[in-house]
Amino acid sequence: MREQSPEDTNAASPWHPVSPRYGCHLTKQQARLWALVLDSRAISCCIETEGERWQLLVPENQRESAVRELGLYEKANFNWPPPPPPHRPPTGSLLSTLSVLLLLASFHNLTLMGVSIPGRGIVDLYDLGTANAAAIKSGQWWRLITPLTLHAGIVHLLSNLTIGGTFIALLCRELGGGLAWLLLLFSAALGNLINAWVQAPNHNSVGASTAVFGAVGILATVSIVRYHQHLQRHWLVPVAAGVALLAILGTEGKETDLGAHLFGFFAGLCFGTAAEFLINRYGMPGKALNRILGTLSGAVVLAAWWYAIGGIPPLP
Repeated sequence: MREQSPEDTNAASPWHPVSPRYGCHLTKQQARLWALVLDSRAISCCIETEGERWQLLVPENQRESAVRELGLYEKANFNWPPPPPPHRPPTGSLLSTLSVLLLLASFHNLTLMGVSIPGRGIVDLYDLGTANAAAIKSGQWWRLITPLTLHAGIVHLLSNLTIGGTFIALLCRELGGGLAWLLLLFSAALGNLINAWVQAPNHNSVGASTAVFGAVGILATVSIVRYHQHLQRHWLVPVAAGVALLAILGTEGKETDLGAHLFGFFAGLCFGTAAEFLINRYGMPGKALNRILGTLSGAVVLAAWWYAIGGIPPLP
């Protein structure tokens, strides 16, 4: 397709400007776009320029067809591409996220030193808190939460704090700290529950990486739902993140569990979809609600350990 004047063509009928929407004079981009549309429909056309003024000309005997085809094209592509979703300012606090991660590291040191419970002596928190499949299926619900605070070793802990902490910080930034941490707990608990039912009764696992994969799943859903009209540009990041995390954390540590990671990720997809639906309908949670949700998240973890320790028989 080249820019030409009607005199350059061998058309038998006179040439006339065609413009079903904008008037005779078009922009350069619009004229070239419409010329491609007509060319795809085998309608002869040419572009005529006069300074900054552009016209699209067609033979008189094809003008009606040209107007119809351009009208159909404009109707089919009205408001395309769609505008990006409205910008949502960051709502989470990086300091609060780092504080929670620091508490997780401090708790790991506590598990190494041993904990003495009045009337019960020194207890092994790993025995009380691991995600034991048989115990979970027997009704010990707290084992869905307590393993998130336990780690198989310093390497396991540091990988979750560094790599996982990055995704958790991003999630808190997108949704707010309270909502993000509550969704992480729900995703990890559901992932551990499903994993307990598909594993052997003697299966045990520990680690916050189930919650980390939940964070990746939630972020993936948030990205896909918010940018579903621009999915071609946004789908690769969460998928690549999940694959990279699976390669780095998926098989690391003798007490970590690939199944829990996968189920945590899929649980994150489910809870992320629900959260984004509610956000689109009711808006982002405010600071007060985020504080309540954050407090509830901490209360769930404390309650889980309270029940775990409460099941220890007293010393004779």
